[in-house]
Amino acid sequence: MSGDKRILLIIGGGIAAYKSLDLIRKLRAAGLGVRCILTEAGAQFITPLSVASLSGEKTHMALFDLTEEAEMGHIRLSREADLVVVAPATADLMAKMASGQCNDLATTALLATDKPVLLAPAMNVRMWEHPATQRNLAQLQADGISIVGPDSGDMACGEYGPGRMAEPDDILAAIEAKLSPEVAAQPLRGVRALVTSGPTHEPIDPVRYIANRSSGKQGHAIASALARLGAETVLVSGPTHEPAPPGVRLIRVETACEMLRAVEEAGHVDVAVCAAAVADWRVASQTGSKIKKTADGACPELPLTENPDILKSIARSATNRPRLVIGFAAETDNVIAHARDKLARKGCDWIVANDVSPETGIMGGDFNTVHLVSAAGVADWPPMSKIEVARQLAADIAKFFDPDRG
Repeated sequence: MSGDKRILLIIGGGIAAYKSLDLIRKLRAAGLGVRCILTEAGAQFITPLSVASLSGEKTHMALFDLTEEAEMGHIRLSREADLVVVAPATADLMAKMASGQCNDLATTALLATDKPVLLAPAMNVRMWEHPATQRNLAQLQADGISIVGPDSGDMACGEYGPGRMAEPDDILAAIEAKLSPEVAAQPLRGVRALVTSGPTHEPIDPVRYIANRSSGKQGHAIASALARLGAETVLVSGPTHEPAPPGVRLIRVETACEMLRAVEEAGHVDVAVCAAAVADWRVASQTGSKIKKTADGACPELPLTENPDILKSIARSATNRPRLVIGFAAETDNVIAHARDKLARKGCDWIVANDVSPETGIMGGDFNTVHLVSAAGVADWPPMSKIEVARQLAADIAKFFDPDRG
């Protein structure tokens, strides 16, 4: 990568700050210039000297540094960078950014910048899942800020779940994608993509719902892979713990009806990948209060009604059909036969079929064995991770839109 590209790295106050040192090293190795702002909280975890030693530049910390501010240092730092990266982006920093606060050098530089911003969130799982953090995340994404991570895993606090800062290699890849959107490396540039992901939750009463075991991992990985190849990607996701992929516009929904409405409101797209495990049925009449057990032990009657068929509505649209419509078929038996039947019934172009019978352990896991079914035949893919499946599918989609470049 060209050495004239410069990153402004803002290091927030979290244990993940130690990863930022490795990120600085990798950025320098990739030929990027790095200037760093270390927050007061960040300096509790790593030292200004270690940051300066690795970046080769002065570590900036104080907003009211007389020499720097005589030259409007916060403006200069934010404008001379090609990309502003916040890693770790703590819950506090995200909250301040979402509300436009600027009471230190980091937040002032963020408010003053006219350059793209990339966040790598890092916090406790409960903090990440808190409605306030998710609300701030949605606002930041609406403001055009990109997100990489967070990952799921063990945390310093002893808990497990989403909230770990993305690994430096993943952050570097996201940075390179932001700085080098060359057409040659992005065969889907100019293509609009829609991906549905995760389960849907169909309410029974205010505390219960009908759902399935879908984790959203495959759909989110596909959205990420399409965005990486340059597609303008909209991801409509049911409830899942998966983080928003970088460079993707995420729309969160709960029910099948909400998902259909979001899909329709997304407007025209060139390719639609329906990876969501949409509930086939919902309760015909949701109660307004919790259903209670009765003295005689009788089970409540729950009449069901069919949910809208999102894949079929997209594939058979008379006015707004994408050029390529891809469905998923998670089957427990006769996988290929059921996939071919679904291809015909839904009117889509491809079906990605996989065996999710209990003995496979696939549903909700990290690996998949799929078959790509189309009118041309069946392509049997070897077992691979869901990320690899996503990349292979994205490559096939790129080849469909541009056989030479794909």
